[in-house]
Amino acid sequence: MKNDDIAYTHSFPRASAFTSGNWPSWITPELVAGRTLSFSELRTAGNWIIWLENRPDEQGRSVITARDPAGHVRDLIPPGYSVGTRVHEYGGGAWDVRLKNGAPQVVFSDRKLGGLWFSDGTTATQWAQAGENPEHRYADLTFDPVSDAVFCVRETHGEGVPVAALVHVQSDGRETVLAKGADFYAAPRPSPDGRFLAWFSWNNPAMPWTVTTLSVAPFDRTTDTLGPVSDLTGPEQCSIIEPCWSPDGTLYATSDASGCWTPIRFSHDDTGWHPHSLNGANAEIGLPHWVFGQRTMAPLPGNRLLALGIRHGLNHVLLEDNGSWTDVALGTPVNVPQPLEDGRFAWIDAPSDAPAAIAVGRPGEPYDRFRTSVTLPPGVTKADIATPTPLTFPTANGAEAHGLFYAPASSTSALRDGEKPPLVVMAHGGPTGRANPSFAFKVQWWTSRGFAVLDVNYRGSTGFGRAYREALDRQWGVADIEDCLAGVQAVLDRGLADPARCVIRGSSAGGLTVLGALAQSNLFAAGTSLYGVTDLRALAEETHKFEARYLDGLIGPYPEDEAVYLKRSPITQAEGITVPVLFLHGGADRVVPLSQAESMRTKLEHSALHVYPEEAHGFRARETIEDALQRELAFYQQVFSH
Repeated sequence: MKNDDIAYTHSFPRASAFTSGNWPSWITPELVAGRTLSFSELRTAGNWIIWLENRPDEQGRSVITARDPAGHVRDLIPPGYSVGTRVHEYGGGAWDVRLKNGAPQVVFSDRKLGGLWFSDGTTATQWAQAGENPEHRYADLTFDPVSDAVFCVRETHGEGVPVAALVHVQSDGRETVLAKGADFYAAPRPSPDGRFLAWFSWNNPAMPWTVTTLSVAPFDRTTDTLGPVSDLTGPEQCSIIEPCWSPDGTLYATSDASGCWTPIRFSHDDTGWHPHSLNGANAEIGLPHWVFGQRTMAPLPGNRLLALGIRHGLNHVLLEDNGSWTDVALGTPVNVPQPLEDGRFAWIDAPSDAPAAIAVGRPGEPYDRFRTSVTLPPGVTKADIATPTPLTFPTANGAEAHGLFYAPASSTSALRDGEKPPLVVMAHGGPTGRANPSFAFKVQWWTSRGFAVLDVNYRGSTGFGRAYREALDRQWGVADIEDCLAGVQAVLDRGLADPARCVIRGSSAGGLTVLGALAQSNLFAAGTSLYGVTDLRALAEETHKFEARYLDGLIGPYPEDEAVYLKRSPITQAEGITVPVLFLHGGADRVVPLSQAESMRTKLEHSALHVYPEEAHGFRARETIEDALQRELAFYQQVFSH
């Protein structure tokens, strides 16, 4: 469907007795917050499929789960342990797996206990302690292919700023520092024969999606030290990330020096390392490094490369073979599918019209979604699920912006003759992130009740190349707001929503966009800020190391550009907000402290603040999620009733 041809395509059996925004919905708060599993970081070993599974019914415990070659699913860590790390605060990459004598073994960091732990699926033994002062945190774990040891990133917290290093940890707890001095390290990946180690690093004020360094060095096993380091970054400053090795020892990485993240192949001989740029794939192959453990490339035998590419905001599986790229039919993965020994692939399947599941299959053939994140209630059909249509629209200064539009969806309700639905506009966080097209209850909650949804990929979003990402440089609080307003206008111009019933919501960085949009336009009847930024000066002064200089690129250096920070902060734009605003915030939030919402609330006459005392940055408790959903829905319905 073309961008200009968006329409309500569901065939409804009868007109609804309810106005849109009030339709009876099959999605209950209990369904959203209850038994929904979340999957991440899928790996394969032989014909084993292994993934990380978060379980709300076990107080949010994260478990390494596996399906064996016979098809049986079981846990690979004992009860009582939960996988996780707080390196960079956002974590990721807190485990790895290997096969020994045909059976899987895992090494992991425990979310509460810290340290490093080893498990064969029945018992867990400690490899490294977290310590107290200084505290050691571990992430991006990778088993040493030739010894009982692990390569990883270590972040040391004591007095002052945390210190990062690459370390080699033996099973008896001995740690050897391999590299230090950079502000940040990621992805220590040994070659299959263990002779080399590759990684990338960066220094403030850069972020991993702006400027990084790709390094590789020989690993001396007699001394557990690295030899001379080779810088493989290339002549241009760029973001070069995600080193990975093919089975034959060829090194890959993905670089945005050409304008979008594109894979590079490196060969090695007696004269050193030699880059071989791959042809462009008409897609961006790479993700912003907010968390460790992301994978968008999987080298295959025969000098082939499987990759996950983003094109027009949607995920595609791509295969590079002998210089050309082709699209591969392998479901809708969130990261690149991983190969199994028998020629099949496994992946986390996340389509727009069904909940996420662990899947296995072969290209172009029906595949098995054998473990689903949630079972939908009986009677739910495709007509009850909204799917996205990519939308491109003109914005300020002759530029274009993007979004994903969802029409209301129900098999039992429909718009009345001449009725236009209310519109929920979503501003994603980051702001270096993207609107995700996968099935999400945060969208379906609204569309199933008769709302339309516009999820905006404003300038600065990823998946559209470096220039689009950099269009937010020094423009956060300007370009993102312009694009949200332009997106709403594009939807209204197409007659797809009721201009009197538009609302906007966003979390974290998206909260700043929400409040700025409310202050600078009259398009919205209300807005909701979920743990959102209101005071940029306070954020610059209080945030953690990983994002300590993030605002240098988005706003300008602080305190030199303090006047710009003041001008862009919602706290100084409060008098322009005349519509009702709902603030939802965690009392234990250290990324965006509660004081930001409290200060903004006092400046707005028509506003409400609800605090969840135990929540940090992002809501995780079942009771919180249920309450927040119902509270926000009731807020909009009350606004529309006046």
